[in-house]
Amino acid sequence: MTTLIIDKIKELKKKRNAIILAHNYQRGEVQDIADYAGDSLGLSQQAAKTEAEMIVFCGVHFMAETASILCPGKLVLLPDENAGCPMANMITRKELILKKKEYPGAKVVCYVNSTAAVKAESDICCTSSNAIKIVSSFPKEQEILFVPDKSLGGYVSKQLNRPMILWEGYCPTHHRILAEHIVKAKKEHPQAKIVVHPECTPDVIELADHVASTTGIAKYCRESSAGKFIIGTEIGLLHRLKKENPQKSFFAVTPLSDCPNMKLINLEKVLWALEDLVYEVKVAEDIAQKAHSAIQKMLDLS
Repeated sequence: MTTLIIDKIKELKKKRNAIILAHNYQRGEVQDIADYAGDSLGLSQQAAKTEAEMIVFCGVHFMAETASILCPGKLVLLPDENAGCPMANMITRKELILKKKEYPGAKVVCYVNSTAAVKAESDICCTSSNAIKIVSSFPKEQEILFVPDKSLGGYVSKQLNRPMILWEGYCPTHHRILAEHIVKAKKEHPQAKIVVHPECTPDVIELADHVASTTGIAKYCRESSAGKFIIGTEIGLLHRLKKENPQKSFFAVTPLSDCPNMKLINLEKVLWALEDLVYEVKVAEDIAQKAHSAIQKMLDLS
């Protein structure tokens, strides 16, 4: 049955002149059917340069919004309309406008895990892979308001020894990874390297051998001479890591680091999206234009 679905997806994808993009946290079979699987920055770059007429985005809503903003003439489909992001929902455009009034001299650096409306009120976007570079592009004396992830913002602030105003948002999935989980995993696999995502809490980050975005984690594991790794991020990344490094061993810090929103899309839904052209993600033009500026500034620096 699965083979039949995959064959139908490939056939329809060619017929529709479509490209399938999948985030590293998606189900393994969805990553495998994608033309490109990667992190938020890589997916944004792929969306911006694709010549396909249609983008089937296997991720969550804000990612599909970004693709729609970068590709206004293309049809962008999200195979499950309920695939949202709790962190993105922790800040609204209205709340950001009020916070900007509190800090009128601050520049807003917005993590891409946010809605298009929030991006539209920001000066520049960033991803976990380029956040340090983006913040560093501003003079040291420039006040920075970082939204919505306090963990990523705190990590950047510490790395750069630079105070920042941090919004109180966070990723529930990464915050379910606890320091005690790291300690327990290290006892079970003493030779393993601990690699975590900067969306984790500071005490978890302190225990890590390496901190990076999902693409950065993949690069580190690929290039490291170590044979075992404890991975502190959403467990969907382990599919890619095992696929790229069959001779190495990977262990999730905890099975709790499983994002239910990222797992809503499956092969059947990808097929339905291609068959019925559902569910379209379109951003209002006034919001899209403002958000595009913040996203493009990030891409230019990347």
